[in-house]
Amino acid sequence: MNKLLSPSFIILFFSLFITRCIFAKGDKSFFHDPEKTYKVYTFDIKENIAPPVWHLVKTALKTANEQEVDLILIHMNTYGGMLETADSIRTAILHSPISVWVFIDNNAASAGALISIACDSIYMRSGANIGAATVVDQMGDAVPDKYQSYMRSMMRSTAEAKGRDQRIAEGMVDPRIKIPGVSDSGHVITFTTSEAIRHKFAEGQAESLEDVLKVAGINNYKIIKHHLSFVDRIIRFLINPIVSGILIMIIVGGIYFELQTPGVGFPLAAAITAALLYFAPLYIEGIATHWEIIIFIVGVILIAVEIFVLPGFGVTGVLGIIMVLLGLALGMVGSNGPEMWNLPFKELIVALFTVIIASFVSLAISFWISRKLFTTSRFGELALTTTQDKEIGYTSAMASYEIMIGAEGIAKTILRPSGKIEIENETYDATAETGFIEKGDKVIVTNYINAQLFVRKLP
Repeated sequence: MNKLLSPSFIILFFSLFITRCIFAKGDKSFFHDPEKTYKVYTFDIKENIAPPVWHLVKTALKTANEQEVDLILIHMNTYGGMLETADSIRTAILHSPISVWVFIDNNAASAGALISIACDSIYMRSGANIGAATVVDQMGDAVPDKYQSYMRSMMRSTAEAKGRDQRIAEGMVDPRIKIPGVSDSGHVITFTTSEAIRHKFAEGQAESLEDVLKVAGINNYKIIKHHLSFVDRIIRFLINPIVSGILIMIIVGGIYFELQTPGVGFPLAAAITAALLYFAPLYIEGIATHWEIIIFIVGVILIAVEIFVLPGFGVTGVLGIIMVLLGLALGMVGSNGPEMWNLPFKELIVALFTVIIASFVSLAISFWISRKLFTTSRFGELALTTTQDKEIGYTSAMASYEIMIGAEGIAKTILRPSGKIEIENETYDATAETGFIEKGDKVIVTNYINAQLFVRKLP
């Protein structure tokens, strides 16, 4: 016991403690070296929290680490957005080896509040707000309590990690939580700038990024602004949920129109291009993997087989449609681990509904456009728009085939069910009415429909 309380041990203990405090991430005393010019990396979050913002944050954090900056400073003004995207951003900030601060310029609501609480220091402009983190659906209504419970847990754990009051963080989600002197009115907590500072949720008030550094006591600094590359801008644009929905509509519409017209043309090219634009950025971002792309391609192949090879439309076609929709939906959802099916259920359901709705809208528009194109004389060059009646002089160039009904011949090839037959030393295409007909069997012509001879085997 005496050894533990010796002066040398006490001095060593306090030296280690002081060193730990000085160099701890987010400790502002780390930035008080008057001889050093600190590199401060900044980027903006001034839009709804969605996949493009997650792409921005990942790129910015990576660049900041590569440039070995001393501080990352986020300029924020958002009303919130997608919870799953906010969770990804929150996790990245919590794990950042570089201290991350945020300057709230007016608003950090909902998902923005979660991201802000994950930062080491919060500074707010006069008149700014932070809070109101209740999870809501697309209509603005609160979702069931199991989702609120998850959000409350994230807010508590994030506040705990940064030394902020967990009950206040939870009260930003749940109006039932009453904290004396903070909230006793049954409403979710939303702090003004002065309230956030008073309750130690913000470090101070500032009016600009430069003012944040001044208030924090950082006098020598160099601000490095994050700039998106041309490729990053394209990726951000393509992974926008609205753009993804439009690409899905083009994919489905292109396949529909291609099935309505002979040969391979513009609709198929549009569908392939849209599929590449849909999957490529998701694959680059690590959201989609090769499995989702394979599922989509196999689905398209099954639909083609059902349409062009198999009669009618059955199990193969239905399975193809399911795989196409599933491939598109899975492409929107990143897995929670290395396993293929380790997927967040809520995100998958949202993605499936997005794909299904976009597909139905695309089919409805495609059907409407096809009726307009093929039933008006303005587009007469695209399709025949009049009926070619015999009474006004139209006849088939192969009308002589009709008089061949009853004629006998020999199967020149195997008919499975289609093949070739020979009648009076002339070769014709024909289809067996039932079953297969072997080469050399005698046949009789039984019918002529849509420029096709039908035959049956003679006993």
